Amino acid sequence: MRQPRAWSCARGHSFDVARRGYVNLLQPGDRRSRAAGDSPAALAARERLEARGLGEELRAALAAEALALALPPGARALDVGAGTGLLLARLAGAARLEGWALDLSAAAAERGARRHPELAWVVANADRRLPFAAGAFALLVSCTGPKHPREFRRVLALGGVLLLAVPGADDLIELRAALTGRGRPIERAAKTLSRFGAEFRGEGRQEIRARANLDRAGIEDLLAASYRGARHAERRRLGALDALAVTLATEILRLRAL
Repeated sequence: MRQPRAWSCARGHSFDVARRGYVNLLQPGDRRSRAAGDSPAALAARERLEARGLGEELRAALAAEALALALPPGARALDVGAGTGLLLARLAGAARLEGWALDLSAAAAERGARRHPELAWVVANADRRLPFAAGAFALLVSCTGPKHPREFRRVLALGGVLLLAVPGADDLIELRAALTGRGRPIERAAKTLSRFGAEFRGEGRQEIRARANLDRAGIEDLLAASYRGARHAERRRLGALDALAVTLATEILRLRAL
């Protein structure tokens, strides 16, 4: 049960809402460091990219998908790996849904709760188990977070919809080529559909494509947001680049819970 200052479950457990607007359900074994998930620097880089318009086509397409489902007003939607909530706020607002944002990063939840207090914010490790009751959601969205078929199916109601955003084969291929000296397509959508086949029925697939012309600051932000583990040698290869045109390619997979 969600209340303004505390949430409770059917077993009688109660969890306080932090003054910063989120509930932290991380356990000691759920994190490898005290600052789990995206750092404030990575979040700031992603927000600057969003301000440039990167990802706008994808956000618009996912909001349109949610609206087309014609779910009843107030139906619950969960975004796994919500970041600071820009996508979920838009999607839930367009379709008049109750939005629940889950992310591993407390820094992301804090920033998101400040900007989108209408959403319910949860800090938890989606690599383990989603901290929600079975059948709690009518819609689940996953763009950048972990993708676990059984857990996604468990928290979705029968007939609920899952929207997965998977990088296209040539997504950021130019950046990958600049970093490693080679750029090759990487097919992900087919493998993802195969993994989810036992729990879900595929209902639709669309590709969202765009191009972005980045200056030096934009290149640095894209690297910080997308390649946190880039080695020093790879970063050095980008040192001579003052501009880079990159491909943004994403496949939206719409699946129905069986």
